[in-house]
Amino acid sequence: MTLPPLGLTRRQFGAGLASLATVVASTARSEAALPAIDTHAHVFHRGLKLAPGRRYAPDYDAPLSLYLEQLDRNAMTNGVLVQPSFLGTDNSYLVDCLKQAGGRLRGIAVVDPAVSTDELRALDRVGIVGIRLNLVGQPLPDLAASEWKGLLGYVKAMGWQVEIQRNAADVATLVPQLLDRGVTVVLDHYALPDPRLGVADPGFQSVLKFGVTRNVWVKISAPYRNRPAGESFAKEAYPLLRNAYGLDRLLWGSDWPHTQFETTQTYAKNRQFLDTLIADARECAQVLAAPRPLFRF
Repeated sequence: MTLPPLGLTRRQFGAGLASLATVVASTARSEAALPAIDTHAHVFHRGLKLAPGRRYAPDYDAPLSLYLEQLDRNAMTNGVLVQPSFLGTDNSYLVDCLKQAGGRLRGIAVVDPAVSTDELRALDRVGIVGIRLNLVGQPLPDLAASEWKGLLGYVKAMGWQVEIQRNAADVATLVPQLLDRGVTVVLDHYALPDPRLGVADPGFQSVLKFGVTRNVWVKISAPYRNRPAGESFAKEAYPLLRNAYGLDRLLWGSDWPHTQFETTQTYAKNRQFLDTLIADARECAQVLAAPRPLFRF
């Protein structure tokens, strides 16, 4: 009796190679199909009406065309435009830019607490997916006031988010109030801990605890705004945030055009720092793709 040869036949070996090639190609297509989303950028030009009481006003233009160029140069598929504080509640330029972008971008608006439902619905239709509370240098809002209750009720009903820029100690106070209203919360720029304390800031430690709610996201953006530690702080903060929130609750943002830090920052520099911060390419790709459902891409 003749025994079959040991090991694989040529046909079996060839079939195995073909199967492996199919798996590799499928994986490559899947990874290539992942979006890469920049969740924090601003657009403006000097001809726009500025808000009274503003803390800062740029002396240059950052138009939509230049932002889209940054996305293309850095292999980013989508972006999110955040209403700058110096434009106040006039979101008209933001709306115009979203319309021009043809679905590639989403927006975060700044609104008056007494805004009408019709105005909110109109913003929703053009791609606005949340409101921003830029509270740096501002008094904290009374979220228990009737106008805030009404606004947050609309935000919840529309499935929008509330984005907060404020120091971590105050964020730790505000977030539970917002979660009690049932809204989704996004925290800007690593939640802005006390730069002297970094990750040891009690406010930042409180922010880490919100990860278990699964209704809070944190932007790992603009480490330079956590000066003087900057990038070294980000490298300490990232693993703590990853462990507390998971990759699907972390958002990367370029913070373009890096207002007040224009002389030291570029889009490419910040995108490259993300690759340094998250050395594992697949993990980095997951973070860049994570915003897709939150921002309705």
